Amino acid sequence: MPAPSAATFARLADLIAIPDAADRPTRPVVEAFTGREIATVPIGTADDAKAAIARARVAQTAWARVPVAERAEIILRYRELVYERRAQLMDMAQAETGKSRTSAQEEVLDISMTARHYARVAPKLLEPRRATGMLPGLTKTTVLHHPKGVIGVIAPWNYPMTLAVSDAIPALLAGNAVVLKPDSQTPYCALAVAELLYEAGVPRDVFAVVPGPGSVVGTAIVENTDYLMFTGSSQTGRLLAEQAGRRLIGFSAELGGKNPMIVTAGANLRKVTDAAVRACYSNSGQLCISIERIYVEKSIAPEFLRMFGDRVRAITLGPSYDFDTEMGCLVNETQVKTVSGHVDDAVAKGATLVAGGKARPDLGPLFYEPTVLTDVPEDADCYRDETFGPVVSVYPVDDVDDAIRRANDTEYGLNASVWAASKAQGEAIAAKVRAGTVNVDEGYAPAWGSMDAPMGGMGISGVGRRHGAEGLLKYTESQTVAVTRILNLDGPRGLPRRVWAKMLPPLVKAMGWLPGR
Repeated sequence: MPAPSAATFARLADLIAIPDAADRPTRPVVEAFTGREIATVPIGTADDAKAAIARARVAQTAWARVPVAERAEIILRYRELVYERRAQLMDMAQAETGKSRTSAQEEVLDISMTARHYARVAPKLLEPRRATGMLPGLTKTTVLHHPKGVIGVIAPWNYPMTLAVSDAIPALLAGNAVVLKPDSQTPYCALAVAELLYEAGVPRDVFAVVPGPGSVVGTAIVENTDYLMFTGSSQTGRLLAEQAGRRLIGFSAELGGKNPMIVTAGANLRKVTDAAVRACYSNSGQLCISIERIYVEKSIAPEFLRMFGDRVRAITLGPSYDFDTEMGCLVNETQVKTVSGHVDDAVAKGATLVAGGKARPDLGPLFYEPTVLTDVPEDADCYRDETFGPVVSVYPVDDVDDAIRRANDTEYGLNASVWAASKAQGEAIAAKVRAGTVNVDEGYAPAWGSMDAPMGGMGISGVGRRHGAEGLLKYTESQTVAVTRILNLDGPRGLPRRVWAKMLPPLVKAMGWLPGR
């Protein structure tokens, strides 16, 4: 099955929110598997982003007046379109990123799950909520949720479809408009999911895609929108947080991770081994929540290393637009150099290669073998730094307490995985791990896929949360409306001020004894 056709790229290019795009300078878009050019994309400017934001402000006013139930119906139609066109979407995801078909399907299904969840819960989350008033019975207090306005989304290249649209879905349901800057390597993935939003009924100016350099288009977005959602590196996240802070706008980000797995004596090593392959090598390891460190109790470490090494060496690697291969390639030459550099540095400093450890140019320009290291010294680059590739280090530990201590010995805190002799032991360990999500008896999918629960990072792994109620309400401004009935703070008419002043303290004190206070 080939990459998407030239006609497909041309159709999607017409959706770019840049006027006269055909006359603009362009940059090539390449097929990751082969390195051949498959399309070009116009390079947006700061003025393009500002113009899209201005149009979005006008369109958002009308979009916010659409009842939330109708917006939810549009998102449910979108979900159906995503499911119906999933094969074409997977083709595009593979073409621009080089990920395996399984990883591409995982991404597309995540969009469908997100759309279904938020379309169902948004009407309830956004309806006015009665709150306990200052003087119950005499005060009616209601909490309202207003859209913030125009939301800026800066999306990464590793999951360029779901991370382009899944954060936008709750923002749109809340009545906002969205201006998206996709990563420059994967613009057509964003346009492919945008096309279906438009077909479902979202107005073009309510969801605008402006490709271009992050330093130009991204900066214009953070300087002109009302809230920023970012997924990417911790380094870039710090910069954007500073820019958002200067403007006093809200900011949410999922950033990097150096995610640990803990395996205790008594765990089922066959299940651990199979799950660890998914947890470490999905999307060729280019996944913020993938596992890069495995801590195994010493009594079972030799057996685990043998089983895990055998399984990793059996991973099928190659360019394929079907489900025949388990792992695809990396996204660009920079990633290949980073992965190679981390592995070569670790081995030079005394680490042992258990599996993999080399590039595979015979398969394509960006292929690198799934790699397992052990005996990694603390001065190796991959000991603490995020590799963001198909490399995992295994560390034997003395006991569970040692595993927890070492798992928490990091600035990151995004995701973790725990495998123990019992569910109860696993949950107890999970509660002691400093990470925004912890999966017991799996790698990352159950916590990520629990749409009703918050997902995000601690430490330098993020700010705020996606998913759960917070994943939608962060795109709103809450407003408290308090209506005073019968009696206000001046007291009853005709009652002397001195008398009322003496009555007020015991009245306020009594409020604390009332139900609900």
